[in-house]
Amino acid sequence: MARCQCGGDGCNCVVIAGENAEVTGAGSTLNPYVVSAEIGCEDVRPCIVAGDGISYDSSTGVVAAHLSDRSGNNIAVGPDGGLFVPTGAATVSAGCGITGDGSASAPVTASTGEWPYACSVDDFGGVVACDSDGVLRSEPRGKVSMTRYVESRTYNNRPVPASAIHRADTFATTVTNPDTCRPAFVVVEREVDVFVTLPAGAGAATGFDGDEMYYTRNSGTGTISSAHAQATKVLAGGTVPAGATLTVSFDATVGRGSGNAVYTGINAIIRCLMISL
Repeated sequence: MARCQCGGDGCNCVVIAGENAEVTGAGSTLNPYVVSAEIGCEDVRPCIVAGDGISYDSSTGVVAAHLSDRSGNNIAVGPDGGLFVPTGAATVSAGCGITGDGSASAPVTASTGEWPYACSVDDFGGVVACDSDGVLRSEPRGKVSMTRYVESRTYNNRPVPASAIHRADTFATTVTNPDTCRPAFVVVEREVDVFVTLPAGAGAATGFDGDEMYYTRNSGTGTISSAHAQATKVLAGGTVPAGATLTVSFDATVGRGSGNAVYTGINAIIRCLMISL
């Protein structure tokens, strides 16, 4: 230390110990100055302030993690003093097709089956949706319904025209799709039964929608009263939108009348099978 004229075994510099410090030695080569400092815990503690997630006890000087006591918090201090989240601490209750407890080794998953159809699940797989109460729901169940309309009408000996096709009367009914979710395909069965009176030698044809179904001729010598034959057709009736109403009708026809043939009554039946899938 040149400015203190240090040399040999002596030194003219004076070193004074400050607060919490101690100076030993004479400053010589054989006995140099040694400065030692020691700060006690009571001096450090006023500088420590607990923040978010930290607990601090100023009386003991212990700094620790602050664990919230809010409901649903599952973090804990393990026996080794470390923080950990127990397996399944996400409070997952698995069941009804759900497996796993939410941990890294057992994530929550849905149990699924094998697609057993030849078609692609990507193209034809159904939908699972969540309702307003948070419950999983599948697609609406299919509906099948059947309606029946029957009517009998009488006439006062109406002549059967000689033309091949003549509309004798029209019968109609309405059907409503009971499915409010999906359209329904309608299969319609129509039946018509026309009653004719045929004097000797007379003839008449009956049917519906312009299609002659039966022809009857009286080859005897007396009058045939109430001759009839029931005709039936099953046809596609189209598609009815969800909750909508469809009108189904057909024309009863007569024709090829001869020998003063007349028709006196018609029985009509309409059955509708509605299918929504």
